[in-house]
Formats: sequence, structure tokens, C-alpha cells
Amino acid sequence: EVQFVESGGGMVQPGGSLRLSCETSGFLFSGWDMCWVRVPPGNPGLVFEWVAGIKIGGNATHYADSVKGRFSISRDDAKKTVYLQMNSLNPEDTALYYCARGGLDGLQTMWPRGSWGQGTQVTVSS
Repeated sequence: EVQFVESGGGMVQPGGSLRLSCETSGFLFSGWDMCWVRVPPGNPGLVFEWVAGIKIGGNATHYADSVKGRFSISRDDAKKTVYLQMNSLNPEDTALYYCARGGLDGLQTMWPRGSWGQGTQVTVSS
């Protein structure tokens, strides 16, 4: 069974930092590009915003313009885990964050998950 377990979210003040983790199982992690996406508040359903993607092997990364220079995606193939370091957070980063397979450079290449689960909530507020 393919599984994704996101963690590391929380509530921070503007300018703060968080590091998200997504532990995976049930598929060959090292054989997939991986990405982070988010669902801002107020969405009636899962309307995703693509945040960042990392290539197989980790030697290429891509970011949405809104997070470029502030967020950093990384991966540990031995731990089957993808990370998202988020710095200089602002209220517009408030969202439910998920990881997924594919999505190196956008939602068009993201591999849909069978179940999106709870994700990890990030709230940026003073």
C-alpha cells in the first residue's frame, strides 16, 4: 500500500521557519520525482497549489515563484522521505501541505494519490 505521512506543520509568526517531512512507503521512492503541494484555506475541495519539486537523485529542484528563495526541497532516499524547509514565512503560506509523487515542475506532472489524508497544517499568523 502506497502511503505518505506528512509532519512538521504548526503555527508560526510571520518571518518564522518550519521544516516539513513526508515519510513514504509502498513504492520505490528513489525512482520517483517528488513534490510538495498545498491547499490554501477557504477551498471547498482539494484545489492544489504546486509548491516545489525535486528530481530523482535530488540534483534538480524547481519552485513556485511565490516561494522561490524562501523554501527548499530536499530528499533522503535511504529514509524514503522528502522535506520542505520553509523560511521567511508569511500569512499567504498558510495552507494544508501534502507531498506527492511526480510534480517536478508543476501540477501537470503530479501523480494523483489514492487518498490525500490529513496532510500537515501550516498557519502563519501574528
